[in-house]
Amino acid sequence: MEFNSDYPSVDDLRNKAKTRVPRFAFEYLDGGCNEDVSISRNTSEIREVKLQPRYLRNQGTSSTKTKVLGMEFDAPFGIAPVGLQGLMWPNSPAILARAAHKHNVPFILSTVTTMDIEKASELTEGNAWFQLYNPVADEIRNDIIDRAGAAGCPVLVLLCDVPTFGYRPRDFKNGLALPPKMSVTNILQILGKPTWAYNTLKYGQPTFETLKPYTPEGLNLKQLGAFMDKTFSGRLNAERIKPIRDRWKGKLVLKGVASEQDTEDAIRMGFDGIIVSNHGGRQLDAAQSTIQSMQEIAAKYSDQIEIMMDSGLRSGPDIARAMACGAKFTFMGRSFMYGTGALGDKGGDHTISILKIQFKQVMDQLCCEKVEDLPKHLIIE
Repeated sequence: MEFNSDYPSVDDLRNKAKTRVPRFAFEYLDGGCNEDVSISRNTSEIREVKLQPRYLRNQGTSSTKTKVLGMEFDAPFGIAPVGLQGLMWPNSPAILARAAHKHNVPFILSTVTTMDIEKASELTEGNAWFQLYNPVADEIRNDIIDRAGAAGCPVLVLLCDVPTFGYRPRDFKNGLALPPKMSVTNILQILGKPTWAYNTLKYGQPTFETLKPYTPEGLNLKQLGAFMDKTFSGRLNAERIKPIRDRWKGKLVLKGVASEQDTEDAIRMGFDGIIVSNHGGRQLDAAQSTIQSMQEIAAKYSDQIEIMMDSGLRSGPDIARAMACGAKFTFMGRSFMYGTGALGDKGGDHTISILKIQFKQVMDQLCCEKVEDLPKHLIIE
């Protein structure tokens, strides 16, 4: 395992990344929406979950291997889709895709990140999942779906929790709302982070690589913002989902579920799984924490659909807490971006390694041999 003892936790990686990434890019990664209530609630409430060890039993070797959607992975966590990854650290989607493949955990590519479907497939040998930010035009939607199928992506993830963009005050201040703008302040911040600046020159200005075939050439930033707003809609309903379900031959997952009603709809529409999420606290500051939503949903629907979770997880114990509460699998976004921001090319390997080590230690300490047995260790209060 790649492990740097100077950064043994995600918090350590975050603190280091903050010193290496320009403030406007770091705040885009790190922030939530409005007053950051939801992002804080996600993390604090998951850490209220308690687990009970069972010491006096005949304990064999703990295994972290996990099955979800018919696939086996070496640990019960993967890399969530994150937009504009190359803005936060140059070449980070490639770094993370390689690391995920090496460690046999899933990597989900976002429609609006800075690497295209074909490159993600190449780096993961056809194992990258793809998250679709739904286009308004049927022909663009169908072409993107067909590209994901041709690339061998086993899972298509539909995003349902962006009917509108969250109100993010820092992004407005930093010029990262749509349309984006680059200010003198931002340029000065870049000059103060020479490693970030050098790598940006090396890998090129970040762009929406998957969307290049559909984007007119020569657009300025304001025109690009108008194009994105016109071309993509985050609103999903049964009418929009049906042609996607009919066209896509692999597993189909709905990401952003936060209610029992949407879970029931997902089951009825033929989804294979859901990811319970509130978009990392970036969309609705009055939202319920993901661990609370997930527990309520898992209690009623775990035998009808595969339930996964993201938002608020920062450590191996957090992963164990989520699994004990009924999640079949977990995903993290910020944690891995902190890793690349802190350690560059080594950040993906290191972050996965520390999470694996932490999670395995929890399994061993609980005397729990199988991931699926973690709910037996949940303390219900």
